[in-house]
Amino acid sequence: MGGPRGGAALDSARLKRILLVSAGGGLLIAALQLVEYQHFVRAVPGEVYGGVIALIFTGVGAAVGLKWTRSRERVVVHEVRVPADGPFVPDAARREALGITAREQEVLDLIAEGLSNREIGERLFVSENTVKTHSARLFGKLGVDRRVRAVQEARRLRLIP
Repeated sequence: MGGPRGGAALDSARLKRILLVSAGGGLLIAALQLVEYQHFVRAVPGEVYGGVIALIFTGVGAAVGLKWTRSRERVVVHEVRVPADGPFVPDAARREALGITAREQEVLDLIAEGLSNREIGERLFVSENTVKTHSARLFGKLGVDRRVRAVQEARRLRLIP
């Protein structure tokens, strides 16, 4: 019944909120009864009465809204994997043997990050067609036909981490 977010604790929090808002509304109605709003409406023009009611409800609504929407502190934990044999060092000799240029290596690194051709072009300040050309040449040198296979092969050859 609690939904995907919470369980019993969340239902309890919602119930408390509903009860608080209901109690607040009841108190406002009781306050109006205390000042005998029938007399108040007859003695004061309707616009003033409406304005007072609007101000009361605006104040209560703003207070409740601010309380419910205040930012909550969140802790984010990011896991970083470091291989036991130390930091990654690319195999420069293999890159030279394959004939991969520095620009193709940059494109390969960005493909491994998951960027699209358009995003790679924006990052390297080149056109999307230029990225496609570098990718095609890189795929030929690695002997693959897809981006995913290029990343897998480059990892196997220790060209990228």
